[in-house]
Formats: sequence, C-alpha cells, structure tokens
Amino acid sequence: MTDSATCSEAVPMPLPTPDPPSTDPLTGLSAFPLTPIRDGSLDTDAFAGLVDRLVTAGVDSIAPLGSTGCGPYLHTDERAEIARITVERAAGIPVIVGIGALSTRDVLANAASAEAAGAAALLLAPVSYHPLTDDEVVALFRTVASTSGLPLIVYDNPGTTHFTFTTDLYARLAEIETVAAIKIPGLPMSPEDWRARVAAIRTATSGRVAVGVSVDAYGAEGLIAGCDAWYSAIGGTLPGPMLAITRAAQSGEAERARELLVHLQPLWDLFAAHGGSLRVGAAIAEQLGLVNGHCLPAPLAPLDAEGKETVAALIAALDLH
Repeated sequence: MTDSATCSEAVPMPLPTPDPPSTDPLTGLSAFPLTPIRDGSLDTDAFAGLVDRLVTAGVDSIAPLGSTGCGPYLHTDERAEIARITVERAAGIPVIVGIGALSTRDVLANAASAEAAGAAALLLAPVSYHPLTDDEVVALFRTVASTSGLPLIVYDNPGTTHFTFTTDLYARLAEIETVAAIKIPGLPMSPEDWRARVAAIRTATSGRVAVGVSVDAYGAEGLIAGCDAWYSAIGGTLPGPMLAITRAAQSGEAERARELLVHLQPLWDLFAAHGGSLRVGAAIAEQLGLVNGHCLPAPLAPLDAEGKETVAALIAALDLH
C-alpha cells in the first residue's frame, strides 16, 4: 500500500473546475454522503456539514440515503429528516433521495417524505430479505410510479442488495413512464467492452433513460464510455478528486480522467480489501474531522486501529482533504 501511494504522488490532484454544477439530477457527479450516527441517533449537525461540503465543492447532485447513507438501517421518520435537511441545505443542487426498503409500505412512505421535502428524483433499490423475482421488482417500480410523479432512478447494486438486474429487466423498467435513469454497477472491462455495454443498454431501453455508473474505481471508464452520470460513494466525503475526474471525462480528456483515477488506485485497493467503500469512507470522514468518531449504524463496525492507521497514511500520501 505504501509503495503504491508513494508512486502515485507524481500525479498532483488539481482543484475541481469552477464551472457551475448541472441542474439536471441525472448527469454529472452525484455524491452520496454518509448518514452519521452518534450514540444510536442521527448526528444531524455532522450530516449538515457533509452536505455543506458538497455544496461548496459544486457537485451536480446530492444523493442521501443510498447504500453509503445506509438508508435501510433507518426508520422512515429518520429518513424523512435526512431528506428535509439535504434539500434545505443543498442551495438549489438537485437532491436524489434513496427510498429502498424491505417493504413496499416503507418504500412508499420514503417516497412521500422525499417528495414533500422537495427532492428532484428518487433512487430505488430492490432491497430484500427473501429473494425477489423480476416480476416483483417491476411491480415495485410500477407501484411507486403510480403514487409519485418524481423521476425514478433504478438502483442496480447487486453487491449490497443481492439482486441482479439483466438488460432485459432494464428494458421492462424503462417502459414505466417515470423511470428516468439506470445506475449500472462498474466492472473491470476494457474501454471497448464499456462502450458496448452502455450502447447495449441504450438500445434495449430505446434511449429513453439516462445511464449512470457506480463503483468508484470504474467511474472514469463509465463516463468515457458515454454514461451520463457517476454515482459516487466516496464523492460524498471527498468531492474534489471525484469532480476533477468527472470534469475531465465530460470535457473529452479521457486520458487525463484515467490518470486522475489511477492516482487514487491505493484508495480503490483499500475499498477492495474491506469489502467496499463504506467502512473506509467512514474512516476517512473520521480522520478528516467530518464526523464524530465511529458514525455507522450498529451492527456495522468501524475499521480496527490498524485499518485506521492505514487510512491516515493514505490520506497523507494522496493529500486527500
């Protein structure tokens, strides 16, 4: 890890471009903030600070209560409070609220509170305990669409939800009038395969929905291949580097975007070592003083002392702030 981080120091991370953020919730960098928990309750002050940080950075949209925001761990009233705080502090930046829950009843309650708060769009993951069928997922989206006119983003995150979408299912969901975008998981593919993947989804959905990429290590390739948005987990804590990558890709500087992404390879390696970005992202937020100690909802545990030391060294080596 140390050697990799040291080698990466040769590529300085620039400040993000001062260009204004988009007002389209389906394009650009969508930043997913943590939902800090303190003593078993929402730490609303810390959360407000995270949102303010994203506003200052100029992200294109803010997406609370996704996987990074641990939405399914929270009560519906807690989720309503987070949606309200985000919209109130977003300074006009579009807010995409995660509404996924185990029961359709709670999904609808989350959608209603997000709409009441002034959300620009809804992010729906098919969260399940018993495995869901494709027909059940389509029925869930149709039910939400029948009760809310807000744009719906299909949240494909098999590593967290354990539900795997197919391109055929994307096509079925795209037939629902308010489904406006699909968030696809990033994969280790060649640039040619990335372009073919995005093109296949656009063909299957008749080009009527936006396509966004997730899994931070593949954000640059997704954008270069033609994705409209990057749904970034770590962008909710470290918006600056992710904005720099996004803006380079958007301006056609593909190699620069890849260079900036590779500079962060030690971070992607650390994510992989800990089963994803959540615990590492929380440790980064703690190291930067953005949250008050361990901020994840129980039973999720923080990194151990050695892991936190590794994170501190990485922050210093990559000059993350």
